[in-house]
Amino acid sequence: MKWLAAGIGVVFLSPILIAGTGMMLASSADAVQANSSFSGCLTDIDTDKVAEQVTKILDGASGKNVHVEGLDLPAEQVPNAQTIVAAGLSLDVPKKGQIVALATAMQESRLRNLNYGDRDSLGLFQQRPSQGWGSAQQIRDPVYASEQFYKHLLKVIGWQQVTVTQAAQAVQKSGYPDAYAQWENLATALQEAIAKTFPGGGADQGKQPSTGTSDCAPGQDGSGFGRIPEGSVPKGYAIPKDADPQARAAIEWAMHQLGTLYQWGGSCTNAHGPDPMGRCDCSSLMQQAYAHAGVTLTRTTYTQVNEGKAVSPAQLKPGDLIFSRGTAAQPEHVGMYMGEGLVMEAPRTTKPVRITPIKDWTILAARRVL
Repeated sequence: MKWLAAGIGVVFLSPILIAGTGMMLASSADAVQANSSFSGCLTDIDTDKVAEQVTKILDGASGKNVHVEGLDLPAEQVPNAQTIVAAGLSLDVPKKGQIVALATAMQESRLRNLNYGDRDSLGLFQQRPSQGWGSAQQIRDPVYASEQFYKHLLKVIGWQQVTVTQAAQAVQKSGYPDAYAQWENLATALQEAIAKTFPGGGADQGKQPSTGTSDCAPGQDGSGFGRIPEGSVPKGYAIPKDADPQARAAIEWAMHQLGTLYQWGGSCTNAHGPDPMGRCDCSSLMQQAYAHAGVTLTRTTYTQVNEGKAVSPAQLKPGDLIFSRGTAAQPEHVGMYMGEGLVMEAPRTTKPVRITPIKDWTILAARRVL
């Protein structure tokens, strides 16, 4: 990896980056604010066009005639993106991790090495000295800041199985937890374009299925339904026509339990009856829903995670079981995907059986039991 270490050094010390940093220090009052200058997902990104523009910047173009949608200062932002990708490659972080890092830096600083931020936040990722990220000087070093982000990301259990925005939030713990999603498409295009500039960096750059559900487009993550009152079916939802008949039967039965109170250890055999132990907990709701569809499931979340076959959270179908909390091997919660970005669950004590958007889930595992 000596070539890569040298590459990082070149990136960090390049005239473009030094000039960009100097300009930034002199004009921080005019800087773009991280949470106000952009809203909405960047869709239909032309990866080839992004690669062409990125190459111009990395070859020394001034940026005056370079245009990358979502980057208002490409001469400053692209070298910072290159540093983030280079740091990821040097640490053997998978492609998705590099995309998570880029999307995070886009949201937090617009890929600018800021010398200011909320409270003591600084740098590309707006890391805080007071929160143990390092000294102010260290955080302002793009290589150090990138490596620290990756080290924290790699400690997140199951980060490769969740969405980009969920992985970013697990590291950042932002007050705007859904904001990272809007940058996923551009981050992906940047990663693919930049990785190819490093020896061997484009070896695994073929189109790969996402390992998490995409939460950029409303309707795919359930956000299009707005706030869903607990215990109700959101207006406009219908079980998808192409759902497996047994999955349809399981979903329909589960929907009849909406509004009944959660009961830990409850059998879910008479959720509307007077005996609390006839009510549902998360795993008994799954068990009984599928029992009424002619499919036998074991009783607990710990065992249901081994039922059927594993599926990617990006390839969910109605009726699939999704697991969260705890670890991928021993999850503590289970729900049923209903299609349209919605999940049926019995959440916890004092809460009713309800439907929630999948964007609210940190998915550790998914299983298809049909």
